[in-house]
Order: sequence, then C-alpha cells, then structure tokens
Amino acid sequence: MLKFTPILLAILYALAMYRFSVWRTGKELDQKSTELADPHLKRLTDRLAASLDLHRIPVYVYEIDPVNGLAAPDGRIFITRGFYRKFQNGEVTGEEMASVIAHELGHVALGHSRRRMIDFSGQNALRTALVMVLGRFIPFIGIWIANMLTSLLAAGLSRSDEYEADAYAAALLTKAGIGVEPQKSLFRKLDALTEKRAGMAPAWLLSHPHTDQRIEALEQLERKWHAPS
Repeated sequence: MLKFTPILLAILYALAMYRFSVWRTGKELDQKSTELADPHLKRLTDRLAASLDLHRIPVYVYEIDPVNGLAAPDGRIFITRGFYRKFQNGEVTGEEMASVIAHELGHVALGHSRRRMIDFSGQNALRTALVMVLGRFIPFIGIWIANMLTSLLAAGLSRSDEYEADAYAAALLTKAGIGVEPQKSLFRKLDALTEKRAGMAPAWLLSHPHTDQRIEALEQLERKWHAPS
C-alpha cells in the first residue's frame, strides 16, 4: 500500500489544484467580464439558441487583449475583448464570431471541463509514477522524460477536444442556417489574428490543433454529410 501512496497523494493534490484553479478563474471572469450586448451578434446567437431549443445564449466579453474564446468550467461562454475588437474593426464577420461561440458551446455540451478534471488528475498521477520508475533507472534525465511524456499526453487530449468541439460547431452552424464556411474562413485568418498576441494568452486559452488540419477535418465532415446514402 505504501508504494502507491505518492500516486494517491498526487491525485489528491491535482484535484485540490484543479478546484482552486476553477475558483480563481471564475473569480477573475466575474471581475473582468460583462455580458455582450451587440445587436448583430445577438441575432446570430438567437439562431444558435433556437437550433438548440434554448430561449437565449448569453455570451460575455472577457476584458483581455489576446484573440480567443473560452468555455468556463461553470458553462458560461466568453469571447475576449481583443476578439470582439477584431469584429468591430471589420476583420472578423458576425458569422465567424458565431462560429467561435458555437465552438465554445461544443466544449460545454460535450463535458470537456469535467473530462479535463479527470485527465488533469490522471496526468499528475502518471507523472509521479514515471518519475519514480524512470528516476530510479535514469537519474536526472528521468524526471525530464516523465514531464515530456505527460505534456505530450495532455497536448493530445486537448487537440482531441478541439476537434470534437469543431465538429459540434459545424453541425450546429449548419442547423442554424449559418453553415460551415464561416468556421473555415475564420481558421484561415487565425494565424494572422493571433500572431502578435499569442504569447500573452493564459495557458488555459491555448493548445489548439494546426488550422490546416482543422479545416481538412471540417471538409471531411462536409463530404460525409453530402455523400449519397
């Protein structure tokens, strides 16, 4: 039993840190956000809401500059002030903004926040186990290898979530009559939109797959939907 104690402690520590992170993130979002009140975007979010049989979808503006969207652990949807500014300047269309909101709705609907809690705990337990094993056989380098392996696992899980949310958004946008094209056109703009600000964004707003791969995944979905049965 004693040999498993470090792993159990790692899991408990991970859960405690996750709960603290959720609380801290929620508090910051409460302090630095206001509900979006843009008539054009509201008409688009109302179309998304109707497709989901919802009365409305509240969206909040998070007062930071990096261009991004966020599905908070409590289920609220946010776009950053930097992203909304791109829309106001005409660099991003309303339909493209709706595709961001649909994507974040996908994260909420698919339970990615809850899954991340389980993954986060498991990754910390795995890291502890690898450090114990590799550190015994490969001193000094073993810790580095353990961290690298768990980081690769986390990145893979994050990319999987992004693809799932993309597919959810594509289906929702199609049902709402907006279509998938705004989603793809936004992906083509993302590198330029985020190039100067990417290094400033909090870690929990990042880790997305390459845009070309996301566009290809959407086009595969479209071909599947339009293929003769």
